[in-house]
Amino acid sequence: MPEQRKQGDVGNIEALSGEQVYRASRLGALGSGYQSTQDLQPLTDIIGQERAQQAVEFAMGIKDKGYNIYAVGQNGLGKRTMMLRYLNRLKQTEKTLHDWCYVVNFDATRSPRVLKLAAGSANGFKKDVEKLMLRLVKALPLAFDNEMYYTRADKLKTQLAQKQEAALVKLTKEAKEKGISLSLTSQGEYQMIALNGEEEHTEESFAKLSEAERNRCETNIAELEVKLRGIIRQLTEWEEEFSDKQQAHDEHVAREVLTHFIKPLKDKYKHQHEVRTFLTGMQTDILENLDIFLEESEEQLALAYAALDKKMPRRYQVNVLVSQEQQQLPIVVEESPNYHSLFGYIETTTFRGTVFTDFSLIRPGSLHRANGGVLLMDAVKVLERPYVWDGLKRALRSRQLDLSSLEREISLSGTISLDPEPIPLDVKIILFGDYQTYQLLQHYDPDFSELFKVTADFEDVMPRTDASEAQYARFISSIVHDNAMLHCDRAAIARIIEYSSRQAEDQTKLSLHSSNIANLLRETNYCARSKGAERIQAEHVEQALRQHRLRVSRLQDNVMENFINGTTLLDTQDAVIGQINALSVIATADHQFGVPNRITATTAFGKGEVLDIERKAKLGGHIHSKGVMILSAYLASILGKTAPIPLTTHLTFEQSYGGVDGDSASMAECCAIISAYAELPLRQDVAITGSMNQFGESQPIGGINEKIEGFFDVCVIKGRQASQGVIIPKANSSNLMLRKDIVEAVTRGEFHIWTVTHVMDAIAILTGKPAEQAQNYVPDYGSALRQAQARLDALRQKSRKK
Repeated sequence: MPEQRKQGDVGNIEALSGEQVYRASRLGALGSGYQSTQDLQPLTDIIGQERAQQAVEFAMGIKDKGYNIYAVGQNGLGKRTMMLRYLNRLKQTEKTLHDWCYVVNFDATRSPRVLKLAAGSANGFKKDVEKLMLRLVKALPLAFDNEMYYTRADKLKTQLAQKQEAALVKLTKEAKEKGISLSLTSQGEYQMIALNGEEEHTEESFAKLSEAERNRCETNIAELEVKLRGIIRQLTEWEEEFSDKQQAHDEHVAREVLTHFIKPLKDKYKHQHEVRTFLTGMQTDILENLDIFLEESEEQLALAYAALDKKMPRRYQVNVLVSQEQQQLPIVVEESPNYHSLFGYIETTTFRGTVFTDFSLIRPGSLHRANGGVLLMDAVKVLERPYVWDGLKRALRSRQLDLSSLEREISLSGTISLDPEPIPLDVKIILFGDYQTYQLLQHYDPDFSELFKVTADFEDVMPRTDASEAQYARFISSIVHDNAMLHCDRAAIARIIEYSSRQAEDQTKLSLHSSNIANLLRETNYCARSKGAERIQAEHVEQALRQHRLRVSRLQDNVMENFINGTTLLDTQDAVIGQINALSVIATADHQFGVPNRITATTAFGKGEVLDIERKAKLGGHIHSKGVMILSAYLASILGKTAPIPLTTHLTFEQSYGGVDGDSASMAECCAIISAYAELPLRQDVAITGSMNQFGESQPIGGINEKIEGFFDVCVIKGRQASQGVIIPKANSSNLMLRKDIVEAVTRGEFHIWTVTHVMDAIAILTGKPAEQAQNYVPDYGSALRQAQARLDALRQKSRKK
């Protein structure tokens, strides 16, 4: 019994059925017990990204230098979400984490020291030091303000005074014995005058003395002056000895106080060598700078106490840069990676008109906070900011965080700044970016491959099977749970999976653009809640899709209005020679739609050229021009093997003013030219899309669903007929996920989708005449191709007779 043919079949070419143009989701792998996302266990991983996840696991497991990660893929694939979910599972790290502080370098204050402490102890150490300082600020002045201290100090002063007085009395007595009066002032000035008995000589009485007596007096005075200078030197030495004894006394008093307060602190941190070393250095420095605590000059010490938060000397503060409160892997996401936010910076402050900075004004960056863990950033943002990329490469190569002033590096300013000790860096960098950025870095930066040795390549789609649909349902459940949405029933889950397949433009694939699915769920949840529903149903999904389409389809409506009012010329019935309906796609930032275009071909006596008017007018792109050249080669190979084609063809897109590119109209253009050669009319109720090669074989193209829907919409505008349909390449069959109204029309036989493997199959549908391949012709002038050949042969004969 012969097979029953469907309405719309042409020759041996069958039209697709409704099931073939839309693959519905049956959720076959989900048992009947799973009726909503409430019954489904949410996924903890990102769906369909096993390859990328394995790359991340490898990079995180290897400890060698340069194994940082570049996560490559389009926006919306869930790259960051996958990374964070995976990293959060690794939070319990085997690494020994540390807290990092900056403290004063007592030997060189311009080069602050790094202090490494056990994780979680830095803030406690900072508080301990603050308590110590606040106690010393009170205790040290009290230690120098008591009777015991004053008695000891007075005793030293008395001893000095007695020694000084004894030496001067002795010299005065010796001078008197030699007849010289010696007097000293409090300013250290002295006067020696010869005595006349008990009285001092006057100038007159001294002049009356004999020359021998005057010489003796002057000699005695000279000898006494020598002795006096020696005594003065002795007095200075005694004063220095007194000062040393006084200082030793002060240090002894201060040391007793310091030892009392610092010893418990040293015992507390006895297992942290760096902390004990710092405390020892602090103790020595305090003894050398007791005046800071004794506040002998308030004006001079004001700057030392110019702390912004506490009344304590700045010199002995602890600046905590990073404190790991828990033994967990640090995970930092840097949204704005500028130089300062990434590498830290040094602040300045003003006190009483004086601008200054010190180690306590060093501020951490993201690399400090991520040290020992992972830092995630957007690659484009890193490259956009000045000096950031170079600084990041320098830090990764040296494995050190060298906090230097950006202003000092990029200017010739001689301003004095700090030069902090570098911090050892142990961090994994994860950059997120697209393929173009990845290729640019690979090509132009030789350091990139050395420092980012692992590429996590994120997939756009995943295979669509019953098992993967069930997994996708769990993915939908995870979005619902994470965002506290209404739960989706089984029909809504199936409709979202079908939408995902439409986004992937393939019946056998599911889109992994998780952001699109999440956005659809949010909008669907809003629609369901607006209607007071307890669950999200398929009708709510459809409503959300309709509302989204309405928001973004202004341009589409404007284009379709031109078909309504007749501004754009297009026929959807009858047949015309050298005229065909092709299909194209117009895309905006968030929407794309199909539009039919009229292509015409006219012929005139010539040399067989196909003149592309779009190219001549510089409106045709390179790919379109290539497509025209390919179809020209095909026509020459089948119609001009033995003699040149005696016609010149002019080919154009009618009413096209904005440029044409792509080769998806090459089959349509070829059909239009053959129609013009053979003078056979082409059906105008049929549109065609698809490219072709030099052998006439059809090749798949993109945007197939939008193109079919665009022609269907114009047919609705111009008047629907049951004969209308679209010709597409057979290779595009799996890409069909058409609108519900078109699927219903196809099922009823009121709209047809034909798939072809060769341009001659399309000619057969468009002309209603068989058009066999050139190598298989038989002498049948009823075929379109033979008719074209016959007309060309006739023209050749006329040309020869002339």
